[in-house]
Amino acid sequence: MERRRNASAGSARDSAAGTPIAVTRSVSNVSRTADAAAGAARRLDGLIERTPLRRSAALSDALDADVYCKLENHQTTGSFKLRGATNRILTLSAEQRARGCVAASSGNHGAAVAFAMRAHGVGGIIFVPEQTSPAKIEKIRRYGGDVRLFGTDGLDTEEHARQYAAEHGMFYLSPYNDEQVVAGQGTCGVEIVEDLPDVDAVFIAVGGGGLMGGVGAVLKTHNADVHIYGCQPLASPVMTRSIEAGKIIDMPSMPTLSDGTAGGIEHGAVTFALNQAVVDDWEVVDEDQIAAAMRTYIDSEGEPIEGAAGVAIAAMLARRNELAGKKVVVIICGGNISEEVLEKCGCGNS
Repeated sequence: MERRRNASAGSARDSAAGTPIAVTRSVSNVSRTADAAAGAARRLDGLIERTPLRRSAALSDALDADVYCKLENHQTTGSFKLRGATNRILTLSAEQRARGCVAASSGNHGAAVAFAMRAHGVGGIIFVPEQTSPAKIEKIRRYGGDVRLFGTDGLDTEEHARQYAAEHGMFYLSPYNDEQVVAGQGTCGVEIVEDLPDVDAVFIAVGGGGLMGGVGAVLKTHNADVHIYGCQPLASPVMTRSIEAGKIIDMPSMPTLSDGTAGGIEHGAVTFALNQAVVDDWEVVDEDQIAAAMRTYIDSEGEPIEGAAGVAIAAMLARRNELAGKKVVVIICGGNISEEVLEKCGCGNS
């Protein structure tokens, strides 16, 4: 089936089913986001890691292409989330900084916010679900986070955190629904453009869409012909299905190796229109594909990655017939993964 790739439409595909789906692209202020990302890059210079863009010989051979891995797993807290959290902390007003921040996360966002708050002298609280593993709680505390337990799932915890922030006059720091957070994530794209200006295609895992919104805006402003692939797990393809529907939808998510991209999207999220505007194709991959991609990367590159990074690699492998001879970037969005999850994907003791 033919895919449309013009200024008003992109396409989506479930790789397991091999079915392309036409989607309508909405208008958003891509250039404004790119400008904000450029400003964030100047603001964050020297405060976060400039992560490597490393060519993978194994993935290049597998795709008959030049494949470069943007190693956000080498970022200080182990994921790209530190970019957005730090940029948001630095753009708070003096009054907001004095009142402090509240976040809800048991994963990468919580660790990033805790690190950024401590680094820049801002107080605050990280709420986590009651069933959060002791190891994750300890990591957030290690970065200086004041951790408090509430709720039995992420949505309960987030709603409580928002309410707590409102009642105490504190700033709620969203993981994606904030223009300055998106701009911070976009600094990853600034680095890609500087290091590989003639990139042809980029694969990015999508949850709430902050990384895609920021990086995609930078890439499309640099070169409108860069082909951007949004990548999601079949167990939780909320952004893909929302793009198809033309609005943010509520839908259940199933357990997935890519827990960092799982879950719903806030209605009215600033990332939705950006994702509509910058993504050329969507690729949805299943758990077997994700696990196989993680094994491939860990075996060839010799370092652990989390499931969300596996989603982007799996999507890239599924699209290999489109990539021969091209310069391709896949964002390795994080490397925070437990031994238990490594065992699930057959990567234990790697």
